[in-house]
Formats: sequence, C-alpha cells, structure tokens
Amino acid sequence: MAENAIEIAGLKKDFGEVEALKGINLSIEAGQIYGFLGPNGAGKTTLIRTLIGATKATAGKVSVLGFDPQKEKKALRRLIGYMPQSPALYEDMSPMENVQFFGGAHGQKEIKKRVEKVLKFVDLKEREKDLVHTFSGGMKQRTSLACALVNQPRMLFLDEPTSGVDPELRESFWKNFREWADKGVTILISTHQLDESMYCDKLAILHNGTILANDSPKNLLWKKEAEIKIWKKERAFKKTIENYPERLPILLQKLGLNKSISRIEINETSLETVILDLINEKVGEGLGV
Repeated sequence: MAENAIEIAGLKKDFGEVEALKGINLSIEAGQIYGFLGPNGAGKTTLIRTLIGATKATAGKVSVLGFDPQKEKKALRRLIGYMPQSPALYEDMSPMENVQFFGGAHGQKEIKKRVEKVLKFVDLKEREKDLVHTFSGGMKQRTSLACALVNQPRMLFLDEPTSGVDPELRESFWKNFREWADKGVTILISTHQLDESMYCDKLAILHNGTILANDSPKNLLWKKEAEIKIWKKERAFKKTIENYPERLPILLQKLGLNKSISRIEINETSLETVILDLINEKVGEGLGV
C-alpha cells in the first residue's frame, strides 16, 4: 500500500467550457474517514468518479492505493467499493440477487456468507428476496451500500450513504465506518448532513471545482471566533476569542480561575457558518472585493 491511500496533483476536469475541477491537490492517509462537503455543482461527484476511474481527467495525476485509476482500472476495482448517490441497481432483482451479482463480478469467495453478512448489516434480511422496484428510496440506498461492501474493500467511496436512513440505523452505520477505518479501510464520504460530517477525520470543503479548506472538523471550527461566557458569582463576563482551546486557558489565568467561577459557556460557530463564510470569501475574491 502507498504511504497515502490517495495522492492528487493538479487534477482538472472540463466538460466542454465548464471547469468541474480546477487543479485539485490533495493527499489522504490510509485508514481515514474523509468527507467531501459543498453545494450542488461543487465538484464532489466528479472528483469521486475520477478517483474510481469512471471519469477521465483533463489534466493532472491521480494515485489510488498506488494505482492509476485509468491505466490500472481493473486491478483497482477489486480493492474498492463504490456507492453512487443514485443507486445503480437491477430493480427486477432482489437485494440478495443484486449483492450476489456484484460480489460475483469481484470474484468474492464464500459469496453466500458474505451476502448474508452485508444484508444483515444494512437491515434488509427480512426483505432480501423482495424485488428492488418495490422498495422506498432509503431501502434502495441500503441495498446499494450492501453491494459496495460485498467485496470487503480496502477503500470505500460513499455518496450520501445515509440518505433516507432512520437515525438508529444511521448511528449503526457510522459506528461500523469508524471500526473499519480503525482497521485500515479508507472511507471517502460525500454528504450534505453537516452533523454527520463531524464524524469525519478530515473534511475538504469544495466550491466551484476548488478546495476552500482541508482540515479536521474541530480545527475548522476552532479557527473561527467563539463567544465565551464566564460567571463570577451572579455576574457574567463575555469574551470573543479565536482558537479557544489554546487561548481559553490564558483568559482563565488572567481571571485567576478561583472558586467563585461557577460556570463557563462556549458558543462555537456552526460548521454551516464556517462553510458559508469560506464560500462568501471566495466569491468576494473573485469579485475583487
């Protein structure tokens, strides 16, 4: 395995006059849960499709698990699982038949046991023989995820994996995602669920084919100002500071941090505000503001 699971240098993708990706540079370590965030049209899906070899780049270099996604497509696809945003399933077949088909295409051994395991994971055992065209959108998503997991991939590409999934099952998914990452599986997730993005080890915020930020969710939040409220007896003091994990101790030392300080509140900037601020800053730069 390469030192980094993914290496991207100067990646560009044009669709005619439309620049979908504008010189992306990115390194992703193995065993990370890495999130792609951004509005529709930001380039998230194009980036994922380029990484799996489904879309050919206009320029730049890409390495995924040490393979070139275009030149070594067949070898790479044995090692990855891909769940598209719109499920690509055979709707006149059952979940069991769909998963068996994709597992067979990967040459998966002990296919029967593996199919049973992934269908149980996505909570579809009771409906495993029903035809997919009778399913809701959320159930199709779960079937698609099962197909992505059947070959026990070293890397997962998941586009909106929990869309339409109930909260209890969503929590189970993320618990398993973390366990897989701890075992070395690299997971790339495109999501619009801002609360879910906090589970990622790192986030790339995309806008108009460029990366505006690449950092951990906590670091993205800590770079913004937070309002600190400190109660000394019945009187509250307010202070707005950046990078509060490092600067809060200094502030408290100035106050003496004595027993009369009974409560401290920290009101962080929301991740949504961070993203909107980054986009507005980029738009402002483009307008020369």
